[in-house]
Amino acid sequence: MQDEINEKTVAISIKATKLTARTLQQAVKLLYKLMKKQYDKHKIPHGKQTLKQLARQNAGLSNIEITEGNIKDFTSTAKKYGVDFALKKDNTENPPRYLVFFKGRDADALTAAFKEFSAKKLGQEKKPSIRKLLAAMCEKAAVKSYERTKVNKKDRGREI
Repeated sequence: MQDEINEKTVAISIKATKLTARTLQQAVKLLYKLMKKQYDKHKIPHGKQTLKQLARQNAGLSNIEITEGNIKDFTSTAKKYGVDFALKKDNTENPPRYLVFFKGRDADALTAAFKEFSAKKLGQEKKPSIRKLLAAMCEKAAVKSYERTKVNKKDRGREI
């Protein structure tokens, strides 16, 4: 009984006067396309998606505002926490506002993602710029090399 349930069969009907390998191959490709289209239709998207796809999931939407410079960093943090979200640009104001829509049930995950995101941003602001540090070290090295005098005769410490 279990074997009958597990086995699935696919029936292909082909109208052809002469069945060739090419005709059979075309029929299987067409069947594959139809099955893939059916699968993609029922597949639920995850991560970043359109507002329409997010609303279609019937899971009460909430939104927050985010600045333009932080969108890329927030996207990577949200992916890490598995939050389904949609970005929407509101052009009615100048400068434009960016809204992040997410499912109501993802609020806890989004809170954790924002905590990590804000901690990461604060850590980046506290760190000194590597380029500035490198420029300062280059200046010190240039001054130090200028101060060195060239020695023509070296004393090896031996006396005759």
